[in-house]
Amino acid sequence: MDISIWGEYIWVFLILIVLEGVLSADNAVVMAVIVKKLPHEQQRKALFYGLVGAFVFRLIAMLIISYLVNFWEIQAIGALYLLYLAVKHIWDKRKGKDKVEKQEAEAKPTSFWGTVARVELTDIAFALDSMLAAAALVVSLPAIGTLEIGGMNAGQFTVMFLGGLAGLVVIRFAATQVVKLLERYPTLETAAFLIVGWVGVKMAVLTMANPQVGILPESFPNSAAWEITFWVVMIALGLGGYIIARKKEKQKR
Repeated sequence: MDISIWGEYIWVFLILIVLEGVLSADNAVVMAVIVKKLPHEQQRKALFYGLVGAFVFRLIAMLIISYLVNFWEIQAIGALYLLYLAVKHIWDKRKGKDKVEKQEAEAKPTSFWGTVARVELTDIAFALDSMLAAAALVVSLPAIGTLEIGGMNAGQFTVMFLGGLAGLVVIRFAATQVVKLLERYPTLETAAFLIVGWVGVKMAVLTMANPQVGILPESFPNSAAWEITFWVVMIALGLGGYIIARKKEKQKR
């Protein structure tokens, strides 16, 4: 095989690792928020099961990638669920801190398997987003041989699979770090839920731009204007929440 083709494959693989890492950032925050109320040991287990589930869903997504574009309902459900999480948290906060703390103290222990199920459900929506983005990148690669997997050339599929695997490692590491941050700075939780809601908006935009829905232009989610807006707002929410949390932590001392 021509060395230039190897160069193309290696270059796209490196870009895929970065792409999957970026796409994994919002997934990691959502997973961390969902498992936060579990005891420490169960948090690790839930994140591990979530990682296994994410791997399975991404593998399935790769194998049926040519059909996934029709399943806009999955992203719509994911968007509604994430927006629900954010709105519920803000609503509870508005009801009063003391009342919320009392309700949490009286509430039944968080169900481990129920939490795992919520993590897996969100993984399905994220797998759709991640694999479609990866597929759009690898289809430009020259085909290697004639073997096909999941409707694409085996060489292209292998690069997408390895890139997705790297993204999963990022999710596992990032989610663990986010959980630690939320425990160290409890006031950061509101910022985390705002980010979850903003990710819900992102999924809603993807849903509305689906050709079968047609509310937004199909090219809008990948436009520079939307990508810049999304990441500027997400970074601002994260940094702003962290700065406020640090200030409140210093005031308590």
